[in-house]
Amino acid sequence: MPLPVPVLPEGVDPAWLPTAAFRAVGRRRTLIRGWDPLAETVHGEVAEACRRFGGRVVRGGVPDGTYDLVLDLGGESHGDEDFTCARDGGTTTVIASGGRGLLYGLFHVVRLGEAAFTGAWARDTHRPTLALRMLDHWDNVAVHPVIGQVERGYAGGSLFWEEGRARGDLERVRAYGRLLAACGINAVAVNNVNVHETEAHLLTDRIGEVAAIADVLRPYGVRTHLSVSFAAPVVLGGLPTADPLDEAVRGWWATATRRVYAAIPDFGGYVVKADSEGQPGPFAYGRTHADGANMLAAALEPYDGTVHWRAFVYDHRQDWRDRTTDRARAAFDHFVPLDGEFAANAVLQVKHGPMDFQVREPVSPLIGAMPRTRLAVELQVTQEYTGQQRHVCWLGPMWSEVLRFRPEQGLSVGELAQGGLVAVSNAGDDPFWTGHPLAQANLYTFGRLAWAPDADPLGVLDEWIRLTHPDAPRPLAEGLHAVLDGSWRTYEKYTAPLGVGFMVQPGHHYGPSVDGYEYSPWGTYHFADRDGIGVDRSAASGTGYAAQYAKPWAELYEPPDTCPDELLLFFHHVPYGHLLNSGKTVIQHIYDTHFEGVEEVEEAREVWARLAGLVDPARHARVAERYEEQLRSAREWRDQINSYFFRKSGVPDERGRRIY
Repeated sequence: MPLPVPVLPEGVDPAWLPTAAFRAVGRRRTLIRGWDPLAETVHGEVAEACRRFGGRVVRGGVPDGTYDLVLDLGGESHGDEDFTCARDGGTTTVIASGGRGLLYGLFHVVRLGEAAFTGAWARDTHRPTLALRMLDHWDNVAVHPVIGQVERGYAGGSLFWEEGRARGDLERVRAYGRLLAACGINAVAVNNVNVHETEAHLLTDRIGEVAAIADVLRPYGVRTHLSVSFAAPVVLGGLPTADPLDEAVRGWWATATRRVYAAIPDFGGYVVKADSEGQPGPFAYGRTHADGANMLAAALEPYDGTVHWRAFVYDHRQDWRDRTTDRARAAFDHFVPLDGEFAANAVLQVKHGPMDFQVREPVSPLIGAMPRTRLAVELQVTQEYTGQQRHVCWLGPMWSEVLRFRPEQGLSVGELAQGGLVAVSNAGDDPFWTGHPLAQANLYTFGRLAWAPDADPLGVLDEWIRLTHPDAPRPLAEGLHAVLDGSWRTYEKYTAPLGVGFMVQPGHHYGPSVDGYEYSPWGTYHFADRDGIGVDRSAASGTGYAAQYAKPWAELYEPPDTCPDELLLFFHHVPYGHLLNSGKTVIQHIYDTHFEGVEEVEEAREVWARLAGLVDPARHARVAERYEEQLRSAREWRDQINSYFFRKSGVPDERGRRIY
């Protein structure tokens, strides 16, 4: 029997899978050949589309030329996710060897729309560059008194958890799995990397709740992962130690993992944050992170599971007066000496930049520096430091720059991330899934770039627009493109300049506070004084961070004169009168870009206002409301940043604008 398509609760937005997106498929005669559990999902999708648009679907039989679309599981076994498309003689054919490939092939046809059934085109094989394309949900099972339901979440409560338990009705979770499959995401970690006591029990006596979630994600090819506490043998097992080399500890993990797989046979594995920001880890026992990761890898290995070990390890109790301690160096210094010591099913999960998902950072030098270790690259789709889904900030261009970066001659970041591409999710139980309706574009873009890291992000953006608004008149499509393309650089202009980062309100990280973290134990970020601004990370006179890069990047970043403008203050402390490659001084760049950023938000708000009547009223109203907040915040950023640096430098704006 075909698997029914998930039914969304009333008022919940269909995101990039509105009914009309399936019109081209639903009008056709379709043949589905072969059996696989996910083939029943494909059958359900096509059957529902045909029911709505008048087409017909048949199971089994021979592709005799009477069908417009053939979805065939008879492909050679190159990979479970691969599929091949061709169109000849009036028939569009998708061939796959596995159910996931057939599902992805169907969604490929949906993306093409009528073009999938037009003309003739040659056989074309589609294969994901990265085998694992994963979202980490920082969701708490019970509402945390400080963090709330979702840590760094800006789209309401958890999709998975409610009142301390798994939700009783998981139909919306099934619909979420469908959205993820449609953009190529194949794995989800369902709880917070900062594992609190309630979450810890998901590993043992509450694994049945995780299994229920896995059951509804499975039909869309999404495997379930779980964040676990390194101290679980102590917290849950009553052992006196969590030493990774202790045989009793290793035995406890082996037993716990066996029970997990008994409940969830296709369980993906564990996500671990250890020795980071107060989380327990192997350092307490004089062991290395390779020791800790390999202990869990051994427990998972019999079941083909993977441990994702986060490399976000740094000293978060620094003395702000100490200019030798550099948070940016931490991951490289901790982990490069361990290259080659991690088990084959242990993946080191590395943030794309050396700090913490800032609007502008260099690519982490750890990527490319550990050739004998499987690395996953971590992005942040939830906009912790990029407007928290109250501001329009489409991150596709940033991610594309990261994924195309070549740490040295040879492979790009997207090719080096053989452990997968992972992102902190931005979805919640908000009716629009992401709080800001336009933030859906970030989630969709992540999935598509995880499948093909070298894809053109602007092409992906237009793809999202066509799917989300399949009947959009040209002014709507152009308007959506206009307000999203460039929004990342607009956000950068009115917030932290030239790679300096942070400058946010402590704790919640929303809104400007130039010195908010400057004198805190979490690190120091701009070192602004009366003479200049920036952090000296050169090898010649600073922390030496620039030397962690291979050539030619170390040589490019080391001198201020060749360092790219957008990263200058990340790598160098320079006078306010330092001349940028653009020809402007640093201080004038700060003034100009903050005025420009506000002006660009004003223009985008006006473009959106003109789209009223072309967009669903509820969607238009939500975005219009968010634009009012974005404009208010952008003005606040402009005024505080410009005023601060005018007072520090004493240099007036050469254009005579009021900046204080």
